[in-house]
Amino acid sequence: MLPKLYHQWIDWVGDGTGLPDTILHIHAGMALLMIARLITRRSFGTFIPWTVVAAGEAFNEIMDRLNYGSWRWDDTLIDVANTMFWPTVICLGVRLRPIIGKRGR
Repeated sequence: MLPKLYHQWIDWVGDGTGLPDTILHIHAGMALLMIARLITRRSFGTFIPWTVVAAGEAFNEIMDRLNYGSWRWDDTLIDVANTMFWPTVICLGVRLRPIIGKRGR
């Protein structure tokens, strides 16, 4: 029951915004990253906010799996990539910034 309600809510968000699933995943990943950063007050470089995004995306994909009855790997892998790409780039960039800065001196 919960997976079906969750999927209906996701469809409602997509229909209401008119945005394709790909863009919604990118926005959701960035929103989760920022919310986690604000709530935890931890730097992006700690990977704590990134972990929240990963957990959120895992929840989303598990709900998809439960709703559809099987994994849809093509869809799942694209969703994970779209959700995690920019949070990963930001976290790595913040984490590596001190290392790159020291080499440039």
